[in-house]
Parts: sequence; C-alpha cells; structure tokens
Amino acid sequence: MSGKATEISMSSFFSRFMKFGSQNMAIDLGTANTLVYVQDRGIVLNEPSVVAIETINGNKSVKAVGDDAKMMMGKTPDSIEAIRPLRDGVIADIEIAEEMIKHFIRKVHGKRSLFRYPEIVICVPSGSTSVERRAIRDAASNAGASQVYLILEPMAAAIGADMPVTEPVGSMVVDIGGGTTEVAVLSLRGLAYTTSVRVGGDKMDEAIVSYVRRHHNLLIGEATAERIKKDYGIAVMPADGIGETIHLKGRDLVNGVPKEITITQANIAEALSEPISAIIEGVRIALENTAPELAADIVDQGIVLTGGGALIKGLDDYLREETGLPVSIAEDPLSCVALGTGRAMEDPIYRGVLMTA
Repeated sequence: MSGKATEISMSSFFSRFMKFGSQNMAIDLGTANTLVYVQDRGIVLNEPSVVAIETINGNKSVKAVGDDAKMMMGKTPDSIEAIRPLRDGVIADIEIAEEMIKHFIRKVHGKRSLFRYPEIVICVPSGSTSVERRAIRDAASNAGASQVYLILEPMAAAIGADMPVTEPVGSMVVDIGGGTTEVAVLSLRGLAYTTSVRVGGDKMDEAIVSYVRRHHNLLIGEATAERIKKDYGIAVMPADGIGETIHLKGRDLVNGVPKEITITQANIAEALSEPISAIIEGVRIALENTAPELAADIVDQGIVLTGGGALIKGLDDYLREETGLPVSIAEDPLSCVALGTGRAMEDPIYRGVLMTA
C-alpha cells in the first residue's frame, strides 16, 4: 500500500512539473556562484553569490546582487557592504540569501515570479545538517517557491557529468566547489559512500592571501587572490621549479603604502599545497571506505572531477599519481551541478534522488 501511495505521489509530482514546466527551476546555490536552470530552457543565469547591502539611517536595503555586487567587493564605502550569504556550501545569512534568490527568480521570470507556483529543486552538500538544509529550503520558500525539493550535490554533479548513476556500477565523483569538496561513490541512484570536505575554492583563495602576507608582507584582496588562482593556479611544482612570473599589487604591511611585487607559479603551488592535500586526503578516505565490488568498478570507471576547482592546472595528474586510478575532468565542470539538478527535475528516471526533507 505504501509503495502504491509513493508511486502516486511521485506521479503527481512530475505531472505538476509538466503543467508549469516553463516556470519550474533548478538552482545550484553555490558559495561562489549561483546557477539557475529553467525547465525546457537549460541554464539561463550564472552569477556570483554576492549581495551588496546599503545602510542609510539604520535602514538596510539591497543595493546590488550578483555580477554588480561582485564588482563592489573590497571597494565599497562605509555605508555599503558586499556580503556572501553562503559559506562552506550552506547559508550563513538566511535573510540575505532570500533576497538573493528572489532577485534571481525575478531576473529569470520577470513579473511572473510574483505568483507562488514555481517549484524549485536546490542542491545541498552531502555533509550539510538538517538545520542547514531547512535554512536552504526556507530561503527558497520565502523567496516565492510553492514547493522546494533538495538533491545532494555529488549526485547532481554525477548526473551533470553523464555518469552511470542509475546502473549497478560503482563510480566516483569529486566535486570541488567554492566552499566544499564533495567526494562520493555512487551506484543505483544512491550514494554508497560520501564525505564532504570543507575545503574548496575559498580556502585556496585564503591560502594565497596568507602566503603573500606571510612571505612578502603584502596584503592583497580576495578578488586578486581569486584571479591569481584562476590564471596561475597549479597543483604541482612547475617542471623548471619556477613557472610563470606573476605581478601582484596590494598594500605593504610594513610601510602602509601601495606596492607591487613579483612572485612565481612555484610560489602559488606552495600556497595551494595544503588545501589540495586536504582534498586528496578526502579522496583517500572515500576509497578506503568503499565496498570491494564498487572499488573494482572504480578501477575501470575511474574518478571524475567536477566543479571550478577541477580546472586547477595539473590537479587531475596529481590525483592520478596519488591514487593510481584513471582521473578525468568533466566536459563542463563549472556547470555540472546545475545541469545535473536540472536533469533530475526533468527526467523521471532520476525521481528517486530528490528529497523533500
């Protein structure tokens, strides 16, 4: 009886999606960026998860969201503060997160978003607590969603990377996001083993800032560190021990004046060694806890890297060397989670991976 009831419930769920297909959304609510996937339209929005708040006479109002707010980071007057409402993959400021989600819904749907009928699927880190998941669900609900469903981030990443998650075959995905790295072994629409390492792109940026401060007495901003990571980030020492030359501008901590210095790619590799080692350790732990039959499949299937961190130069080779397993990077690592969340929303074959609680 309960099985039949579940079947009817799931059938009703997907009929509602078809009824309002053009309105329903899948959201990759990431620490660094938020991507929105609209049913039958694909990814329609990809903007930084940043909100600029202006305070006038004690009253707070939203000044900018997304790209416009990101440009303000580190450059705002006292009355304006650029905030990232998500930390480590979960909501740190629910009110600001609600405003951000509302803004993105309006940007995607315009005035139609005033109606409370969009159904939304949002991905959450596998290591998130029930309280953290409730915060994400409440933020989306308060932003105008009539129904909110959740999907675990590694599952969404695997679906987006076209991995065989519905088959009785073990496969491993490593999703390196802004706040967390999700490591999971998947089989038959489920997670056979998963671990969430709270190390990602943000920790890499912090490591670069800390390295430059410690070794050169120069303070650089978060945006500068992120640019260095994207342009020059490397997982292993360059072959010549030096690599490319990088010019950095910041504030001299000794004299208190602006200053420019020169560092090398080898310095960046040294700075990133600690967060990358934490990611490698997370992969090792997952492999150690994987059932023998699934481990045998991973030897054949290999490990797939997704997320922005997968683009760090040489990371796939380093992981291949450390584990002895085949390692590949997904075709579109930055969009994998959003694509997977959207496909889980659209395709009945993935109906078992969505959660309501």
